[in-house]
Amino acid sequence: MAHAPISLPDMINKHDITGLILAGGLGTRMGQRDKGMLPLHGQPLARHVLQRLAPQVGQLAISVHTDAGDYASFGLPVWPDALPGQLGPLAGLHSGMRHAGTPYLLTVPCDSPLLPPDLAARLAAGLIDSDADLAIAVTEETDPATGLAVRRPHPVFCLVKTSALPQLDSYLRGGERRMRTWHGPLKLAEVLFENHGAFGNINTPDELAALQAQGLSVPMAQAILADTVAPVAEIEELPLPQAFERILAADIISPISVPAHDNSAMDGYALHGADLGGDMPVTLAVVDTILAGRPGTVTVQRGQCARIMTGAVMPNGCDSVVPQELVWHASEHSITMAPDCIRPGDNHRFKGEDLMQGQPALLQGKLLGPAELGLLASLGIATVPVRRRLRVAFFSTGDELRSIGEALDAGCIYDSNRYTLLGMLTRLGCEVLDMGIVKDNPKALEAALRGACAKADVIITSGGVSSGAADFTREILARLGDVAFWQINMRPGRPMAFGRIASEGDTALLLGLPGNPVAVMAAFYFLARPALLRLMGADADTSTLPLLQVAAQAPIRKKRGRTEYQRGIVERDADGRQHVRVTGAQGSGILRSMTQANCMIVLHEAQGHVAAGDLVDIVLFHGLI
Repeated sequence: MAHAPISLPDMINKHDITGLILAGGLGTRMGQRDKGMLPLHGQPLARHVLQRLAPQVGQLAISVHTDAGDYASFGLPVWPDALPGQLGPLAGLHSGMRHAGTPYLLTVPCDSPLLPPDLAARLAAGLIDSDADLAIAVTEETDPATGLAVRRPHPVFCLVKTSALPQLDSYLRGGERRMRTWHGPLKLAEVLFENHGAFGNINTPDELAALQAQGLSVPMAQAILADTVAPVAEIEELPLPQAFERILAADIISPISVPAHDNSAMDGYALHGADLGGDMPVTLAVVDTILAGRPGTVTVQRGQCARIMTGAVMPNGCDSVVPQELVWHASEHSITMAPDCIRPGDNHRFKGEDLMQGQPALLQGKLLGPAELGLLASLGIATVPVRRRLRVAFFSTGDELRSIGEALDAGCIYDSNRYTLLGMLTRLGCEVLDMGIVKDNPKALEAALRGACAKADVIITSGGVSSGAADFTREILARLGDVAFWQINMRPGRPMAFGRIASEGDTALLLGLPGNPVAVMAAFYFLARPALLRLMGADADTSTLPLLQVAAQAPIRKKRGRTEYQRGIVERDADGRQHVRVTGAQGSGILRSMTQANCMIVLHEAQGHVAAGDLVDIVLFHGLI
């Protein structure tokens, strides 16, 4: 059964927690190398830890023994040990409690890139439930000598009140060094976690190599892609109608106030709020009629009102509008109404209520949709700066592929991936360059890559990136640039290539996607799409697919340790409640299931089997596929 996502208890907000990465070790078993800076999937170990920890806390910092060194490039506060000597992780804990400006500190080691994504939430829940001063993670493991289950504490994974600093300071100055017992009389909560592998440390080169072989998590792959790419530099100034679904390249500052004047929100009568109230019906003289675009010419006094239309400028002194349907009696010269039919100030829209002159109207990175075009038009803006369209070349690889219209030989299949990619890239707003099918031939592949490099910002291939792919693919890509072949802990879509290649002075980003049709779509939407949008200059909100939660109609099988994207159908039951069910078989070659589905069910890495009724995350296909 899947565990429901745990949020931080109401009494501990994530912004009250500083996350501290402990990077002060000597790395003796790594040849005196700083473990946090050792590369894993092309990124330092500590950056993997940072990626896992960042969503769980409000602030982040790094603890080191002496100086910042390479950690300065992380853009985070780096806190050296305050006490002399080599005190191990307790020195980092001491430094963190001294510097953190939050009530709580969460510590994790720099060499544990698989730490639980709900570490902070579960430790916080344990701390609150036990009314404790600190909470540490524990796991249950089997004692090889007895075969019995034993609890193993992981005291470096610790959530502690920073007010506990005096206890730690006294402990260290007394010559003590043991991480397990520093808390002394403070109350400790032990929080049980099921996955003991999440707390493993990388202590030797062999352990690092083994982890490298296990694959890359989806969040870390997304983070590497985001950190590696930057928006195209070229900017175009386009007329407003042509800027639809383009990415804004600069902030738009409002040249006027919207609305430009105080105006009426209703058809009715503008009046003085002071004339309302009392016990008797209110009768007012009508002294003017004000239409939208035609300001009034009469000063409305107390005891008077003006007939007014929606959007018309409020006459001086009037602060309220009574809708015409609330008036008991109306003639050309007077109206009568209940004294409490509205409150003073009702139906009065103020100048600049939407935007004041000089305020930012839209920020760069915004995707210009219908609402954004309307807003810009309301400001009188005729042209806007946008990033130029991204040029993306794509082709499929494989001797077995045939184009539509060709005879289908024995053992061959029609190439569907190119048309899927064409649709996805076109919907994204890219300038697409279809380069056809490339055979499993070294010369043909190299020529295709060089040709694409001369024309495009990005090259997308499908097929040829799995562990069983021809060796020449890797040799050619190594010759043309720096390309990593990833094994990502996701299903479908495990193999992927990513890097940059060059040819005769031209460079292009390379995204090598799997060959199976559904795997291509999953890898595109959850990995390639965010990277392409970042290249297009889009902001984080635009490039991140929104997740919604819906109850599962039936159990869903799921293996822990990888992210799964299962095709689903969201529908309403007889009571009108929404639920989601899988489309059936989830093989990565069953493309028809994508046409039947209306969403992708996102089962996260830490999740196991899902029970009927459990909430699951989904991404709706509407507007996407």
